[in-house]
Amino acid sequence: MPDLEGFNSAPPAELRPLLTACLAVPRWVDALLAGRPYADVDELLAASDRHAELTDDEVRAAIAGHPRIGERAAGSGVSAKWSADEQSGVDTSLADRLHAANAAYEDRFGHIYLVCATGMSGERVLADVTSRMANPPDVELRVVNRELAGIAALRLRKVLA
Repeated sequence: MPDLEGFNSAPPAELRPLLTACLAVPRWVDALLAGRPYADVDELLAASDRHAELTDDEVRAAIAGHPRIGERAAGSGVSAKWSADEQSGVDTSLADRLHAANAAYEDRFGHIYLVCATGMSGERVLADVTSRMANPPDVELRVVNRELAGIAALRLRKVLA
């Protein structure tokens, strides 16, 4: 994976799959590529955050490739590995409760529950999903948008590591 200098100079075709693994929104990927070169990682992360204000359709499309909390990502690519790492703190002994919480959330909102799970315990995830069930659907999509932006920032750091 490239460092910042490599990121700034790599051909777009080389970076596109890595950026898509960070956030599967073509407009966001294109904006980050077009903004190169970045002076430092903070400038790249600020650009990521600026362009991560997603439409509702972009949010729904972006979460489509994410696994449910407590489940393994499909495939063996970089996105699946990152997802497994991000969920590593979620205790699998809570699988039944997580499955029930995921199902209730999906019934309510029509899409999977998504949270930036890095560093979160299973109990914390359960508390979060429970509290978010009270959100109106339009508010919840904005919450998911913020979670996607957080995941994108974490993954961008991994791209540059």
